[in-house]
Amino acid sequence: MCEKLGAGENCNMLVGYSAVYKVCFGMACFFLFFFLLTLRLNNSLGWRATVHNGFWLPKFILLVACCVGGFFIPGEGGYEEMFLKVWRYIGAVGGFIFLLIQLMLLVEFAHRWNTNWSSGVKYNRLWYAALALVTLVLFSVALGALVFMGLFYTHPEACLLNKALLGINGTLCFIISLLAISPCIQKLQPTSGLLQPGVISLYVMYLTFSAFSSKPKEFHMVAGLNTTVCVFPFNSGNESDKKIVTVVGAIILVGCVLYSCLTSTTRRSSAALRVCRNSEPETERARCCFCFGDDTDEYDEEKSGGGQNVVYDEQEGTIYSYCYFHFVFFLGSLYVMMTVTNWFHYDNHEIEKLLDGSWSVFWIKMVSCWVCLALYLGTLVAPMICPKRFEA
Repeated sequence: MCEKLGAGENCNMLVGYSAVYKVCFGMACFFLFFFLLTLRLNNSLGWRATVHNGFWLPKFILLVACCVGGFFIPGEGGYEEMFLKVWRYIGAVGGFIFLLIQLMLLVEFAHRWNTNWSSGVKYNRLWYAALALVTLVLFSVALGALVFMGLFYTHPEACLLNKALLGINGTLCFIISLLAISPCIQKLQPTSGLLQPGVISLYVMYLTFSAFSSKPKEFHMVAGLNTTVCVFPFNSGNESDKKIVTVVGAIILVGCVLYSCLTSTTRRSSAALRVCRNSEPETERARCCFCFGDDTDEYDEEKSGGGQNVVYDEQEGTIYSYCYFHFVFFLGSLYVMMTVTNWFHYDNHEIEKLLDGSWSVFWIKMVSCWVCLALYLGTLVAPMICPKRFEA
């Protein structure tokens, strides 16, 4: 890139995977600093809470300074190479932890969506129609994705691994869908339905497609020619599948961050994966945009002398954990870094070559499918294994 632009010798410091590592290093240091600053912060009255809730311009300047500061790491003496090597492994660990948090948010989102909309069924039958329509769309798209990958990412004489993994993931999605509506689960979780497994199945199909697009190319002899098989059928030379994965992945990442921020201000979200026995959604109010919680019944309200309603004001405790908020963004910075650099895979320190396949990326995404399914399965069977713990 620098040669094409004719930007000079110093251009190499500003491009490539090392530049991504340095920028994300600054972002991670910024959020790690605020994580330590707000650690064990229990109310919004102290100076630490004031810094967290204000001073936006100085904090933005500090963030930019941290990102720029990474470029001043000396390259002589092997310091930069050592930094990149160590930071790469730190990013891998942090990125994987963030991926687990993202999966937990997805499972919690599916449960909350179904619970909220199910609460409106007995008042308005249109909510039942909405549930059925959304569930049908989710399963239709997931099934369509499975058929699409079965047609274009398999081959009669090759791609045996793709065939096996498609069969395994499709079967697991079918099993959790049956479990979600089984009598034993319905008895302990009356709100369990097909909406949750629909969301999980669609996400698993996306991860499977993402894994296949990250897999190294496979070749097979067809009519005497060494031909690439099991690849994206449309404009495969332009890496269209990777572009789709990148766009969808960015949307999911932003969606998870927004959902986490919106629900962090409600106490209901603190029990993300907790499922209570006989937890009928009696006090839940069905809303299309249920993320914008209107859970005023859950807050401590007081009446002042002038008749003003005082909603929970964080005098005795914060509504959400400030330090956890910054810690998630710290991990998110590492996840973005690893995603952009394709999880370890780079050649000759050139970011332009990151589109080649990688077995490490393939297995990270495939294992993420199974972790997501295991998390959702755990929320289904946990009340059966430990009934007393989940009693309302």
